[in-house]
Amino acid sequence: MEEKTNVMRLLEQKKIPYKSHTYPCQEAISGQEVAAILGQSPDNVFKTLVTVAKSRQNYVFVIPVHKELDLKKAAKAVGEKSVEMLKAKELLPLTGYIHGGCSPIGMKKFFKTTIDESVLSCDTFCFSGGKVGYQVEVSPADLARIIKYETADLT
Repeated sequence: MEEKTNVMRLLEQKKIPYKSHTYPCQEAISGQEVAAILGQSPDNVFKTLVTVAKSRQNYVFVIPVHKELDLKKAAKAVGEKSVEMLKAKELLPLTGYIHGGCSPIGMKKFFKTTIDESVLSCDTFCFSGGKVGYQVEVSPADLARIIKYETADLT
């Protein structure tokens, strides 16, 4: 019986269908390695990035694992002058998640979330299940039933 993460419990509470994927992993590995282990296209496996804007607001961006977040496009998408990546040591106190296990679902506090528009061409996509070694796969429409998000060109 596999261990359930908070993300899985939250999806189940909302009766949202999902597939869980686990892989043996002691520490964060690249998203491309995760996609390869899961036998998924890197276009369908997304990473969750937390940023901080000049205004000190935090924003969450979810993008395909093989792409880089374009900070200018990200800032524009949330109406900020600029955003930068949150420092790794600030991630756990802010979100409750560690690097490599950060999920857009179930953070300590909800932050404005923007997903790369390429997600719209995915039937389902994978993202962190809230713990290193855990991924969940849901449809973009089902994800919208649990968190509010917008889509934009972010890469």
